[in-house]
Amino acid sequence: AVLQAVARALESRRGELIEAAASETGKVFAEADVEVSEAVDFASYYAATAKELDRVPGAVFVPARLTVVTPPWNFPIAIPAGGVLAALAAGSGVVFKPAPQARRCAAVVAEAVWEALDAAGIPRDVLALVDIDEGELGRQLIAHERVDRVILTGSWETAALFRSWRPDLPLLAETSGKNAMIVMPSADLDLAASDLVKSAFGHAGQKCSAASLAILVGPVARSARFARQLVDATESLRVGPPSDPRSEVGPVIEPPQGKLAWALTTLDEGEQWLVEPRLVDGAPAEYSERLWRPGIRTGVRPGSRMHLEEFFGPVMGVMHASSLAEAIDLQNAVAYGLTAGLYTQDPADLELWLDEVQAGNLYVNRGITGAIVQRQPFGGWKRSSVGEGTKAGGPNYLIGLGSWRATSGGAPSSTLHLRGLDTRITDLIEAAQPSLDYEGFEWLRRGALSDAVMWDREFGRVRDVSRLGVERNLFRYRSVPVAVRATADATWQSVLRVVVAGVRAGGQFSLSAPVGLPGPVRRALGELDAPVFVETDDEWIARVRHERSAGGSGRVRVVGRAGAPATSEALQEALAAATGGDPDLAVYAHDVTTAGRLELLPFLHEQSVSITAHRFGNPDRWSEAVI
Repeated sequence: AVLQAVARALESRRGELIEAAASETGKVFAEADVEVSEAVDFASYYAATAKELDRVPGAVFVPARLTVVTPPWNFPIAIPAGGVLAALAAGSGVVFKPAPQARRCAAVVAEAVWEALDAAGIPRDVLALVDIDEGELGRQLIAHERVDRVILTGSWETAALFRSWRPDLPLLAETSGKNAMIVMPSADLDLAASDLVKSAFGHAGQKCSAASLAILVGPVARSARFARQLVDATESLRVGPPSDPRSEVGPVIEPPQGKLAWALTTLDEGEQWLVEPRLVDGAPAEYSERLWRPGIRTGVRPGSRMHLEEFFGPVMGVMHASSLAEAIDLQNAVAYGLTAGLYTQDPADLELWLDEVQAGNLYVNRGITGAIVQRQPFGGWKRSSVGEGTKAGGPNYLIGLGSWRATSGGAPSSTLHLRGLDTRITDLIEAAQPSLDYEGFEWLRRGALSDAVMWDREFGRVRDVSRLGVERNLFRYRSVPVAVRATADATWQSVLRVVVAGVRAGGQFSLSAPVGLPGPVRRALGELDAPVFVETDDEWIARVRHERSAGGSGRVRVVGRAGAPATSEALQEALAAATGGDPDLAVYAHDVTTAGRLELLPFLHEQSVSITAHRFGNPDRWSEAVI
């Protein structure tokens, strides 16, 4: 009820929020208006999903005591609201530290929350709005031992800085993006040009999801007509101050410097301007160095700065590829994996791309910005995400905002059948049976059955919860490699429970333990090609460091003794210290439970896929043969 009241309070402040975003951060009216709607959607969606935290059989959710929310300036309404409301929905107190460039927006968002809290009789101090410097006081806040969680939206470098202050910091972050759209010969080039330019230059390119690269395949790269369309679409954009409601592209947040200044003014070897960026003549004094007409540079070479770096401004690079496979390699070559686009009408193109592309949000025959809550849960892969990787505005986001404790999960079954389980899991459980007592076997069996139910209901399905018809918004899960480490006091049944979840998820995993496995279990894992290591904690940490330096698994599942976290916490602290709080390493260490809803998540990436399913209003269902 409180979050629904927040939704109404935000809606009632729409005009005030739009004005604040325009005045503070240069948002044009149309972009700021959409942000208010997104903030309202966050409030309503998290109000609904919060109820599910109490409906996980076999586990109980324990809210974080205190969560710090540190949003960016480029989305000064929706992202701050989303972080604050998610933390409150998960039962945590919140310290809300806005970006210095967006203080007024933050104050209006906070007032909307406080209004709802007042009406519900809840003390206002569950949400503290703080305005502190970015230096020592900011460091003390982030590193404080009483902070249980930090929600960050910003650069990967900021996440690394936070972890350098506190290596074991529980950090959930949506970070940088270097996003490309591939245009195939079968594409509708008129729509592709329009969507490409909108995705590149909305909010002056200051979106982590912006299309800063176009990869043109085959004859598209040689098409003079497509080049003219890009030029026309770019030069027809109305660039102006946010106070002018006709403006389509507003100012950058500050006069360009560093790498953005380079990207706007300097060509790399082999490059040339298709559209040269330039300052707007006669701009109001406050925007005289900030209003730039967007630019497009062609001839971008693989491995160049324009290919690999995020510039966060109104400039886009164009690359050429001879085939879709080459284009995908270029698209995946960057360190990030936030959004990615494909323009095609060929099912074979779509099938290959969906199998190979490495990004959290995929878009087909449409723009790659503007994710909508629930419809397109938002969050990336690789260095576009830090922490557990659950997507904002998605079904699992609140799960990572607290901890989980195991419960009994219900009365033991009168039968001990293994019917309905994957044969690999059946073989593993039967191999483990001689080393388990009756209660341990029953607990493990119950967990495996929960995995099977959740795989059929959620994790093994591709779902379209919005069912718009004209647009397919699909949500799916992809397996990811995981390193499993058992502590010295972990029980065999807990270790096997996590292994069973890993097998059900279908990805690669390794198992490390301080003592050897029972022979039948070791042989069963060997048949699954799952490496097993018997080693001390120090040896395991040294191996993780070595494998990380070689690009090894970025996820760790620590298995400790339920209800006795001391040993597990000590191992996590030692790992964090040894790796310097490596932001690329996500550690899952909640109690091992029978809940498939929880135990499968460490082994899976979430992925949103949005596909335009019409052509000029007429149904276009070709993609249904692929996904």
